[in-house]
Amino acid sequence: MYTSINPPMSGSTPRFSFPFFCAHVSPVIRFKLKEYLFFPFTRQLAMPSHVGSYFKYSSQVQSVGQSDDSDSQNAHIPESELLPEPNKTGKNALYTTHAVGRGIVAIAILSWWSCTLALRPAGYGWVAQTVITWFALFLIASSFVSLHKLTSSARRHIYIYHSVWFRAPYAARLALGWLIVVGVFMALVFGFKRKDNEVSSGGRAIPLLGVLVFQTILWLTSEDQSKIQWPRVVVALFSQQVIAMFVLKTRAGFDIFNWIVGAVVDFFSSDIPAQVFMWDQVTVSKEWFIINVVAAVFFYLAFVEVLYYFGVMEWVLKKLAWFFYYTMDISGAEAVVAAASPIVGQGDAACLVRPYMNSMTRSELHLVLASGYSTISGSFLSLYVLLGVPAPNLITSTIMSVPAVISISKMRCPETEEPVTRGNVIVSREGEKHKLDNALQAFFNGARFGLYIVGQIIANTLVFLSLLTLVNSLLTWIGLGFGVHQLTLQLIFGYIFYPFAFLIGIPHHELLPVARLLATKFVANELVAYTELQALMKTDGALSPRAYTITTFALCGFANMSSLAVTGVISALAPVKSTTVAKIAFSALLCGFLSTLQTAAIAAMLI
Repeated sequence: MYTSINPPMSGSTPRFSFPFFCAHVSPVIRFKLKEYLFFPFTRQLAMPSHVGSYFKYSSQVQSVGQSDDSDSQNAHIPESELLPEPNKTGKNALYTTHAVGRGIVAIAILSWWSCTLALRPAGYGWVAQTVITWFALFLIASSFVSLHKLTSSARRHIYIYHSVWFRAPYAARLALGWLIVVGVFMALVFGFKRKDNEVSSGGRAIPLLGVLVFQTILWLTSEDQSKIQWPRVVVALFSQQVIAMFVLKTRAGFDIFNWIVGAVVDFFSSDIPAQVFMWDQVTVSKEWFIINVVAAVFFYLAFVEVLYYFGVMEWVLKKLAWFFYYTMDISGAEAVVAAASPIVGQGDAACLVRPYMNSMTRSELHLVLASGYSTISGSFLSLYVLLGVPAPNLITSTIMSVPAVISISKMRCPETEEPVTRGNVIVSREGEKHKLDNALQAFFNGARFGLYIVGQIIANTLVFLSLLTLVNSLLTWIGLGFGVHQLTLQLIFGYIFYPFAFLIGIPHHELLPVARLLATKFVANELVAYTELQALMKTDGALSPRAYTITTFALCGFANMSSLAVTGVISALAPVKSTTVAKIAFSALLCGFLSTLQTAAIAAMLI
């Protein structure tokens, strides 16, 4: 039954409706959300110039204007103009307006957290709720109390320790860093007590050898070995180890990621009633790819567009980019793309730094491409979860691969120039053709963009499977002349990837099927590989739990031949650099593939 929405009679009170809310109320909510929640927090986290001077480059979080003029792009916006300080009386209107409302919200959040701890309803874990609650309370408290004053003492101590640390010789600091990394690796392999269903320490040492081999290959094939920043490699390896230990070996990490996985599954299941409405319960229960899996992509992209409309995505991306900028010592544009690729995908991540694409260095473009190849995006996460791939493995692998690809890309193609965005963390969506009027329009725009993405998923899958069948048929025909039956690309690359399957910790008797899955992922795409993996798990030749987990980590990325088509998007965003993009695309693809293998190897040390 449909309910018509009629305009009110003249002189009567207008009735509240959803279109009325989207047209008149949601813009106000959007403005208030930015003004009273995100702006105070980002404002106080900004680092004053006298405090940030001890960093190698000063950071400036800024928004990009409408103009594409190079002078306006590179102009430095004074911090005093961009992030105004409260007046000297300490009673800035921004901090006093709606203070009571924010206090009520804080009390409500605290009450909800207390009730969940007391009642412990099904599906509620105390760790995830505690993290969410206190993070929200921190955001609200930051609008009342100046973080600059609260953290001044800590920043002074950081400055002192930073000065003392960098007075030490570079070789000594690097040696200490490698010593810490090697010590953590030894702890991963030999320090944890082995359970009955886990392999011996000797089996865990094989992935450690794999990581060493991967790093050696990158060093030998580097474009300029003298320009490799080894501290970045140390930080990346250490970050991967910490993430793996937190998720796989701690109760708190398991609870947090288990809650995240449950939230993700519930989110992507929200479109099931819509599927039943469009088709019927019997059709939906058949779990057809084009109905069940693809439908989740529409909802995800529409939801992300609404988050962009309210400014939430920009805020999240800036914070993630800020983290990678300081920990990995990369330019602002690289940090934004690396942080955004696991969320919105390679093409959209590059669009966020569109005004700076033409001025990127060769090393920056290499990392932009490799970042997209090393992870999966949120829209594809729904595909693989609905196929039955464990969501914790996908999420953990994606997070671990971000620092890995930064390190690997910078080893393969070190920075030899000075990036334009050095010292700036930039998030820009100014390339859109028009501004949105309300949240409903943003939601529908996201759904319309979903048509393009879903079309690409279906078309690319069909044509590449058809092309793969054609090539395999030709190879089989050629192989028969030599007495070789079933000669296919998967068989050829399966033997090429056989040693890589061994180096990531796959048991000996399962090396060949896993190597063939890696070949399928590289030749076709990870969607086909995951589909074959799930089908394999239903047969008598199913993989062991250890091999299955490692394989799900190793397949989690866009590093395949079909993804080379994305270079067309990057070339369109940076036409001046199109020749460079074409030259480095395959190198970036291999770096993305190697990143997922390194992630799988580190995870294998803990399984």
